Amino acid sequence: MTRTDDPNLLTAVVADSGGRIFDLPGYAAVGMSGEDLAPLAPEQTIGMPYGSELMYLPDRVPVLFNLASGDLEEVPDNPHAPEEPIYPVALFNSPGHVITRVSAYRERPRARSLPLFSYGAVGWQRGKFRSAALVVDREPRQDLRRMPPASVRAGVKELRRRMPENRLRLHLETCALTHGCPAGKNFFLGRYEAPLPTAVTCNARCLGCLSLQKGSGISCTQERIAFTPSPEEIAEVALFHIGRVKRAVVSFGQGCEGEPLSAARSIEPAIRLIRSETRHGTVNLNTNASLPDVIGRLCEAGLDSIRVSLNSVRPECYEAYFRPKRYAFEDVLRSIDTALEKGKFVSINYLNSPGFTDTPEEAEAFLTFMEDHPIHMIQWRNLNYDPIRYWKAMDAAAPLGEPIGMAALIRGIRDSYPNLKFGYFNPPKEKFRLSTQLSA
Repeated sequence: MTRTDDPNLLTAVVADSGGRIFDLPGYAAVGMSGEDLAPLAPEQTIGMPYGSELMYLPDRVPVLFNLASGDLEEVPDNPHAPEEPIYPVALFNSPGHVITRVSAYRERPRARSLPLFSYGAVGWQRGKFRSAALVVDREPRQDLRRMPPASVRAGVKELRRRMPENRLRLHLETCALTHGCPAGKNFFLGRYEAPLPTAVTCNARCLGCLSLQKGSGISCTQERIAFTPSPEEIAEVALFHIGRVKRAVVSFGQGCEGEPLSAARSIEPAIRLIRSETRHGTVNLNTNASLPDVIGRLCEAGLDSIRVSLNSVRPECYEAYFRPKRYAFEDVLRSIDTALEKGKFVSINYLNSPGFTDTPEEAEAFLTFMEDHPIHMIQWRNLNYDPIRYWKAMDAAAPLGEPIGMAALIRGIRDSYPNLKFGYFNPPKEKFRLSTQLSA
């Protein structure tokens, strides 16, 4: 008798050529972490988080676990409907969730690069989808249920009245209404963190840049700002947000811009304007931290915190992804040290990918990094890039061992540095912990 179900494993989900997603009896879902492929068990997963999105992956063949044979198999066609091609299904998890495995697949000939999303493994059990992921932040800052479109539109209308000539406000309208940016929506709703995009250029060429792709065959997911707002425009937006939001955060460095340090001539006087009016609110900079001297000036102007984007603390892997122009990884470390020396709260925007981030080499390098650069927080972010192509690029840059698993990595870092804050969002300064991180 052929087995069609196993309560100890999640049922596979696949898609047909029209994008219709369905479960596949007789097969279990499989997740991959580099070269390591394994069927998904319920205890390794969580219920699909609200706001997550299911995606089918074109030009690819799903790898599934055959319950009857006990083997991993590439399954290009529906075994229950011969000659009907099927495709892998992945889950783009909502904010605050770190994927532990990627949807398992193999590329078909001449496969195109996947769009700029993360591709978490997903399965089906008892009428519900389950995600191979961990929760790292439960704050509902970007919970779509708390962003009613009518309320966003009302906020837009009100801000048009208050700031009719402000070009930054107009840009944020497009972010919120056209691109569905949660940060833009929060600004118009008067909640949490307001974005302050400023930079039209960048001194890196990140493989997964969200706002600029040249010759990669990959579409951008956000529209880069086409102008640099004046210091007065920036301060007007920031001061309005700080004035009406308890524990407000305002942040330079968004997905819809280049590197904000390249716009320091506007940002530095904007920060001074903000701080000449109020000491309230948290002024934050999301950055590649490429210019230490500029970081120092912004800290002196009144910056409260920085969040530094890293995919790796090994220089060769960092440079293979960020592809820096006119700066080096040593400059990033100098910027981190500069901010720490000036008493600022320093986070790492850790772009993680199971199969790379959780390799022993990466884990050891990160613990060594922490010894020399005692940052205060890791913001765990899923890397939005084609996973197999990313692994190949990283493997070409430096040796990679067998993954230890994302859960084991996170647990190991927490055990070594129990005071290190974990999360997803930039915290307000009322929640800063600036004590030195000590190894256990």
